[in-house]
Amino acid sequence: MIKHISRALLLAATLCAAATTARAETITVTHWGAAFYGAPYAVAMAKGFFKKNGVDITGILTSQGGGTSVRNTLAGDLPFGEVALSAAVEAINNGVPLRIIGGGVQSVADILWMAKKGSPLHGIKDLVGKKVGFTAPGSVTNMLILMAFKAQGIDPKSVTLVPAGGIGANVSAVVNGALDAGMSGEPVWAENEDKLQPVFWTKDVLPPNMMQTVTVTTDEFAKSGGAKLRGIIEGRREGVAYIMAHPDEAAEITAKAYNGNPALYKKVFARFVANHYWSDGRFDYDGMNRMIEGLQIVGKQKGAVDWSKLVDASFLPADLSK
Repeated sequence: MIKHISRALLLAATLCAAATTARAETITVTHWGAAFYGAPYAVAMAKGFFKKNGVDITGILTSQGGGTSVRNTLAGDLPFGEVALSAAVEAINNGVPLRIIGGGVQSVADILWMAKKGSPLHGIKDLVGKKVGFTAPGSVTNMLILMAFKAQGIDPKSVTLVPAGGIGANVSAVVNGALDAGMSGEPVWAENEDKLQPVFWTKDVLPPNMMQTVTVTTDEFAKSGGAKLRGIIEGRREGVAYIMAHPDEAAEITAKAYNGNPALYKKVFARFVANHYWSDGRFDYDGMNRMIEGLQIVGKQKGAVDWSKLVDASFLPADLSK
C-alpha cells in the first residue's frame, strides 16, 4: 500500500511539475545564423533570460528574410518574429493580420557595398557606369542602394543594378568578376575581407539611426499571448544589455549558436556595440520613417505611415513604451 501511495505521489508530482514548467517554444528571427539580428536571442537563451521571464525559447526558425520571415511568424506555434520593418509594413498594407510590437536592429552599420581587392572603386561615386549588385527587388538592400544614390546626387539610371541574390551570391559574383561591386554584411564581410575591399559603408552616406528590423506578432496572439510576448521582449532586452556589457562573451555565445569563428565575431561585436546596433526594444519613429522612405522609393509605400494603426506598444516594459 505504501509503495502504491508513493508511486501515486511521485506521478502527481511529475504531472504537477510538467504543468508548471514553461513549454519549450520556437520563434522566428530573420537570417538567423547568417546575420547578427539574432545575437540577443542567442545570448538570452544561453543565459536563461527567457526562462527567467516565463517563456522557454529553445529554437529559432530562420529564413532568407522579407515575406518568408512574415509567413514563418504566422505559421509558428508561438507567433513571434523579428523581421525586416519593410516586410512587416508591406504585409500589413496587404491585409496580413500582424502587429508591430517592438524595435529590433536600429542601424545599418552592418551593410556595405564592396569590390574585389585591388579594384579602382573606392567610393560610392565610383559606381557610376558600373554593374552593381543587391539582393532582390524591393528588398532592404534595394532600398538602401537607391537611398544612398539619392543622398549623393547619383542618378540610378547611370548604374546597372543587378538583383544578385543573397550575401554569398553577391560576394561570389564580385570575386568572379560578374559584378563590379555588390552588397555584403556581417559576418560574411569579415570572413572574406582578405579578398575584398569596401566601396562604401551605408552608415557613412545615410543617417545612423534607421530601423532595420522590428518584432511582430499576429492580431490573434496579441489578444491571448500577452504574458509570453512580454517575456520574450524582456528576455531579448536583457540579451542586448548583456551584449553591451560583455561583448566578447556575447560574441562567443553567438559564435557557438551560429557555428562561427569566435575571434572574428568579437571583432564585429566591438564595432556593433560602438554603433549601438541593437535596439533594446523601444520604438525609434524617426529611424522607422527613414526606412519607410526606402519603401516609397521602390514603389511599395505611398505617403507616410500612420504608426498608430500598425504599432502596439503595450507589450513593452513601461520605461520603453513612452
